Amino acid sequence: GDGCGHTVLGPESGTLASINYPQTSPNSTVCEWEIRVKPGQRVQLKFGDFDIDDSDSCHSSYLRVHNGIGPTRTEIGKYCGLGFQMDGLITSKSNEVTVQFMSGIHTSGRGFLAAYSTTDKSDLITCLDNASHFTEPEFNKYCPAGCVIPFADVSGTIPHGYRDSSSLCMAGVHAGVVSNTLGGQINVVISKGITHYEGSLANNVTSKVGPLSTSLFTFKTSGCYGTLGMESGAIPDSQITASSVLERSNETGQVNVWKPENARLKRVSPPWAASISDEHQWLQIDLNKEKRITGITTTGSNLAEYDYYVSAYRILYSDDAQKWTVYREPGMDRDKIFQGNTESYKEVRNNFIPPIIARFIRINPLKWHQKIAMKVELLGCQFSIGRSPKITMRPPPPQNKNDDFIEDFVHSVKTSLQTDKTTFTPEIKNTTVTPSVTKDVALAAVLVPVLVMVFTTLILILVCAWHWRNRKKKMEGTYDLPYWDRAGWWKGMKQFLPTKSAEHEETPVRYSSSEISHLRPREVPTMLQTESAEYAQPLVGGIVGTLHQRSTFKPEEGKEASYADLDPYNSPMQEVYHAYAEPLPITGPEYATPIIMDMSSHPSTPLGVPSISTFKAAGNQAPPLVGTYNKLLSRTDSTSSARALYDTPKGQPGPGATEELVYQVPQSVAHSTGSKDE
Repeated sequence: GDGCGHTVLGPESGTLASINYPQTSPNSTVCEWEIRVKPGQRVQLKFGDFDIDDSDSCHSSYLRVHNGIGPTRTEIGKYCGLGFQMDGLITSKSNEVTVQFMSGIHTSGRGFLAAYSTTDKSDLITCLDNASHFTEPEFNKYCPAGCVIPFADVSGTIPHGYRDSSSLCMAGVHAGVVSNTLGGQINVVISKGITHYEGSLANNVTSKVGPLSTSLFTFKTSGCYGTLGMESGAIPDSQITASSVLERSNETGQVNVWKPENARLKRVSPPWAASISDEHQWLQIDLNKEKRITGITTTGSNLAEYDYYVSAYRILYSDDAQKWTVYREPGMDRDKIFQGNTESYKEVRNNFIPPIIARFIRINPLKWHQKIAMKVELLGCQFSIGRSPKITMRPPPPQNKNDDFIEDFVHSVKTSLQTDKTTFTPEIKNTTVTPSVTKDVALAAVLVPVLVMVFTTLILILVCAWHWRNRKKKMEGTYDLPYWDRAGWWKGMKQFLPTKSAEHEETPVRYSSSEISHLRPREVPTMLQTESAEYAQPLVGGIVGTLHQRSTFKPEEGKEASYADLDPYNSPMQEVYHAYAEPLPITGPEYATPIIMDMSSHPSTPLGVPSISTFKAAGNQAPPLVGTYNKLLSRTDSTSSARALYDTPKGQPGPGATEELVYQVPQSVAHSTGSKDE
């Protein structure tokens, strides 16, 4: 009817609008659209804009949607309203839908714009949606067919990106991601905007120059858009031929030949030009082997004095240069006519959706300015995917009211069979998972987090153990004993000392201090006699060090000995008392028992002579004691005399026991004679 506006009805999707949209629709107009998709599928309808006058409560101006086509159709709903928001989808019950628009007497109302698709396209958008309507940094949407509309704007180009105010679907057509005739899926990536957006002509869409914006968007694609060798020279001159060649003399009489090998984009030379300008001329390019061809870029003459260019052309392709196929879009019964240049020096790009798989390409000019002349570059990539298997046709169903649709469908399949190299759809990168790998992906989605958690736990345990160990070392200190050894220090040292006799004699130990009390600092006791003792005495082959508070030997109260006092050579002459350990108060025989010291009956022995030990070792053999001479720390006792008496350990024989063992005084110590006081 006379109320129909922009309309593109594709086999799986399309776009429809009221007349004069987005301006106010005229009075008393009507339009009816019949939408049909493949049998077994259903139709979903989405409105991008809805503004229909409702002053008479949808009586004369409205939009009505029906299930089915013809007299058997049933109404889904009747809609009207100014600025009416219809965010949801209207879904049919069959593969056929009728949309009826009625415009009565009104003073305002833009009408409507809607998109439709099959119900398997759950992410359907309309031609009016732009990037600023979505907040995700990356998303997938389905664009309907027919989004090249005069009332939508696009700013930018590939590969720099498009301004965020641009129509997503119209920019997708300009970029060569989707076809205006078929629609398709787009994968959009949002990024930071730039200060200037260039304009260009591509796929019959003119993008405008745009100013600064906060963000821009680009499309993820298969990446098969590289140049195939015309500009670079990878295609040799011998593989570029033409139907005819223009020869023209210049002002000096020199003959210029506008050869086909001159048809290389961006080369500074005259282009290829045909000697005769008619629709039978062609430029042919041999790619040497089959390639995936996704697009073509053309210009006219780059010579200022010759304003020649081709404004429309067809594409033919072949594997053997004998049988040629004209490029058509799937489902279309007519040749695809590509828009060429509108001026001689600006590049114009056209994409093949789906791409062409062929070795030979022919460009057949249909319209031109003054003369046929052009420069060309082919876009695409190497072809490595095998041909798709031949389609087996099923017997056609009985003729019914869908005859027209079935005939169109069969014709499109026949066309696909005839041009099987053009049936490959663009490879759009996305993150969706195909059904064949759903189980594996689900299993991986469970196993990977579990493994990560297990390894993370092990690492944390190791780190904590290492940290605890270092912290424990710091707490123990450099000179301290570990806490588990403090209580049993003396018990642990017993294993390094001579053991007591097999007879388990328990005799007290006697020391005489009458002799050693007058020794000089450099003198040491030379002879010690004793009976076997229950507990081994400290092994003092060298120095008797400062008694720490964790020792089993108890120093006497008073001034503590310091490390400075240990120097036997720099200390003044003084009386030295040998400090022997008192046992710590304890009930058991764990530590050393009290000792009676009596050395009055033993003469002092020169340093060069081995000393007599008071310790008894197993086997009655005196082990040698090797060490360095050190000053013995003294114990000051104001009541001490030549004899110091200590209690005898319980259960031990009296001081009369005199069994002796000999320890050797270190031989490296110089001999020193001490004075005796009788």
